[in-house]
Amino acid sequence: MLRYKVFYDELGATPVGEMASRRMDGDCFDAICDHLVVVKRSDSAVKDAIFLRDGELIGTYRLLRQEVAEAFGGFYTQAEFDIAPLIVAHPRLRFLELGRSCVLRPYRTKPVVELLWQGIWNYVRAHRMDVMLGCASLEGTQPGAHALPLSFLATAAAPPEWAVRAHDSHRIEMRRLPHDGIDTRRALRQLPPLVKGYLRLGCYIGDGAVIDRQFNTIDVLIILPVSAIHPRYFAHFGAPCTMGPQVHEQARA
Repeated sequence: MLRYKVFYDELGATPVGEMASRRMDGDCFDAICDHLVVVKRSDSAVKDAIFLRDGELIGTYRLLRQEVAEAFGGFYTQAEFDIAPLIVAHPRLRFLELGRSCVLRPYRTKPVVELLWQGIWNYVRAHRMDVMLGCASLEGTQPGAHALPLSFLATAAAPPEWAVRAHDSHRIEMRRLPHDGIDTRRALRQLPPLVKGYLRLGCYIGDGAVIDRQFNTIDVLIILPVSAIHPRYFAHFGAPCTMGPQVHEQARA
């Protein structure tokens, strides 16, 4: 229900099948993913709030581990980006797909983004994952409207050992402005908070973007090896592989 409110009611995605009558976003991957949620514990709530047992649901993310994906036919991301060669090239590393990032508009703030990241990072440490990847979205389907942020993201292109290209049948060029025409500060202001957060952590960006007409977005690929994260962030979120097997997959605001 939360994803439907954000993706379809707010951002103009097109429901398919029974989504509209059920007012729920979903696909075949939901049943095999783990779902991270952010819950607000407060007496106040937004209109038509969604409540879980211990508070108002304000954000969610779904997580898919490599071994689970391979047992059920692969990653969602593979439909847009050719990630298979990347995974084959790193047989000793374990990949985690991040998807369906969703936060209610009143709560799209740095503290909530940090809660989401803390939850993801706890999961990464608990399951000893090595690489995070997934699609990040810019609102709208007109590449020209995103010429600046797309061109800026292209400057964070992955090095050869982490390179991934959008499928040629879907790929659109990201480098839409000359390098000297990129205003970095302005570009950052136009990016969603989660994308800016991944950039600060040291992520790489795939080659090419993809228009997702169902979701009314332009998608870029985020690739974030744990080894690329700057150690200064570990003081805040925790060092890699220092947690035991338990993980709390619910964060609270």
